Amino acid sequence: MKILVVDDHQVVREGVRRLLSQILGATFEEAESPSEALKQFRQWKPDIIILDINLNGGSGIELLRHLKADTHDARIIVFSMHSDVVYANSARKAGAMGYVSKSAPVEELLTAVKRVAAGKYYVDSELAGSLILGAQQNDDALNGLSPREIEILRLLGEGKGLTEIGATLGIAYKTVANTLSRIKDKLGIERTGDLIRFVVENKHLSLMPVYNDRDRRDRR
Repeated sequence: MKILVVDDHQVVREGVRRLLSQILGATFEEAESPSEALKQFRQWKPDIIILDINLNGGSGIELLRHLKADTHDARIIVFSMHSDVVYANSARKAGAMGYVSKSAPVEELLTAVKRVAAGKYYVDSELAGSLILGAQQNDDALNGLSPREIEILRLLGEGKGLTEIGATLGIAYKTVANTLSRIKDKLGIERTGDLIRFVVENKHLSLMPVYNDRDRRDRR
């Protein structure tokens, strides 16, 4: 296994290298900046990349996006000082297959490498609990919405404007606007941009069918 460690702290790179080489027998290359990491990635073609978010000379998240754009199946584990679900979600959305906090037990990083090498996603156990709780809270919020409200949310998340949503569902523009106001009240969201972000983060909305009023009459 070939592992590229990207971190701007030499002690971290050496620690990761020492830990994983002893247990996995992997070979390593190192990089301390985004430009150096991209060069190593393209020349050496590692199996796994262990990447810090905070790097001198650029953002680790932006580097992650560049790596995924360069090779879509790049297997990247974010290894960060930030033990926060916000960072874990950002990394996942950018294409990371794993996220481990530097405060987690060393076994977590080893497990992450093994799981990601097998093509599976991994988040350290402390963060996993928080992510599950957040997903449950979102699901609870969605359960309070009516089928019509779910339909409008889905179309909003697809980038449709209020007029287009009304045409798709066979309802008036004013009805769409009033429904969106009710949805915001139910979800505790004030701005439409934040509402769109909520829909994007809850991808299972896209699996729900949308029917216009004519469809509903035909199904009776």
